[in-house]
Amino acid sequence: MPSSRVAVDETRIEVDGETKWLYAAIDIESKLLLEIDVFSRRGTDPAAAFLESITELHDLDDAEFLVDGMGYLTALARHRLNGQLDYNDRNHIEKWFQTVAMRIDRFHPFWRGSQASARRWLRRFRYHYNHDRPNQALDGRTPVEEVLN
Repeated sequence: MPSSRVAVDETRIEVDGETKWLYAAIDIESKLLLEIDVFSRRGTDPAAAFLESITELHDLDDAEFLVDGMGYLTALARHRLNGQLDYNDRNHIEKWFQTVAMRIDRFHPFWRGSQASARRWLRRFRYHYNHDRPNQALDGRTPVEEVLN
């Protein structure tokens, strides 16, 4: 899916009592959550690995990545991707983190199990978010419906 602006960030989560980092990328126009992944640490190397995985899965050659620093500018340069520091438009990723945090809080304060089980749950939630959950910013359409229009 071609995309023009993609917000990327990470947030701390707890998996079986250990700190992990949830990385996510969202297309800010369609609100489509492009990818999520869980890493044991944060920084330039995990950011670069995450960027590599999303560019392998999606047509993002012309995308502008909106980041907050934290190793992302170096990671973007490693992969020759276009990006900039942006603390306003990338708020879409922060809103998604709030949505997923509310969902996690409703069911459990942290995952009991493995990093792989957290990834499975998050991938299912990503599917729900993209395909089933109406988005207020899209006048009640889902991100997938927005992309198909």
